[in-house]
Amino acid sequence: MKQILITKNDFTRIHKSISDAKQNNTIKKEEAEKLLKELHSAKVVPSEEIPSDVVTMNSIVKFHFENNKKEMQFQIVYPAQADFKNGKVSIFSPVAAALIGYGVNDEIDWIVPSGMTKIIIDEIIYQPEAAGDFDL
Repeated sequence: MKQILITKNDFTRIHKSISDAKQNNTIKKEEAEKLLKELHSAKVVPSEEIPSDVVTMNSIVKFHFENNKKEMQFQIVYPAQADFKNGKVSIFSPVAAALIGYGVNDEIDWIVPSGMTKIIIDEIIYQPEAAGDFDL
């Protein structure tokens, strides 16, 4: 399994979001533990050092599922900004949590109701750090 990269800011903010959600009972214990496990296995780097082809918070990412070639695009946001109709998906959603920290052309094994599939990252349309937006 590839080690993912995450910015120090994202690590801190996602951690706080999980803590807040656990206190407010707005995240399932299993989902929180899975995301925390992913966070703690990541290599944490300063925002200025994250490669421009890595999915970070507030990135707009385009990807497809290997099994059916279905393409999707959305922005990964914190729970308070989630708005699926406008293409903004919470980091707490399984697919967003699966994508964070991976890069273009990475293949991510993902379990769906019908079994195992792969998500393949095609493009990062916008990444805050690459655009110099370090405070998002």
